[in-house]
Amino acid sequence: MDSNYKDYDYVASAKRIDDYLAQPAGNFTEVDSLPDRDKLTFTNGFYANCSAIFVDIRDSSSLPNHYDRPRLAKVYRAYLSEMVAIFNSDPGTREVNIAGDAVWAVVNTPYKKDIDDVFRFAYTANSLMQLLNKKMAAAGFKTPIKAGIGASWGRALMVKAGYNGSGINDVVYMGDVVNEAAHLAAKAHDGWQKPIFVSQVFYNNLNEDNQKLLAYNQTHRCYSGDVVLKSMSEWMDAQGF
Repeated sequence: MDSNYKDYDYVASAKRIDDYLAQPAGNFTEVDSLPDRDKLTFTNGFYANCSAIFVDIRDSSSLPNHYDRPRLAKVYRAYLSEMVAIFNSDPGTREVNIAGDAVWAVVNTPYKKDIDDVFRFAYTANSLMQLLNKKMAAAGFKTPIKAGIGASWGRALMVKAGYNGSGINDVVYMGDVVNEAAHLAAKAHDGWQKPIFVSQVFYNNLNEDNQKLLAYNQTHRCYSGDVVLKSMSEWMDAQGF
């Protein structure tokens, strides 16, 4: 959200707080799938089941020890650009966000088959990390990077939040589904852990073929695996990467 200057009026602020806190619970509606952003106002909200997926760089605090800032900026631009491209490649995606070195998305998944599409995001992202590291090595970037990938399914509340009347606002997704995906991504690919973590509920909704690609992770009580996009891996092999 870009800033735009406006004096702060604490009397008006107190009135806005009263207005928000007095909003009736009936303004938050149960729906089958998350609506488009233009359906939101500062007085409504929508509950729906959806999926969330996070990709988070591991040990990012150590990267400045290996790359100066301009070179690190190149790496981050490449990583962020192509992760966003993956998450933006499905019509069910409702939101794509960048938070530091994490990229995350909220995806409409009203049907079980839609959850398999989110899993495709996960293993495509895993393949992208392999491609990025191969490209980095070829360009003289000697230290590879790795990322944890987390996916979850559950209920979220979608609301519009910000400073009403200022033009500064955003859509916020509240609920365990987003927090769980972020937590899983933070644990994945840590040490000996596999790069992809999915919640138990997410796993239960995958088709049988996709379930076979993952194994139960007793330590973190989720399912994990090192799954890749086969066609992408074959293409990389053919290119000699």
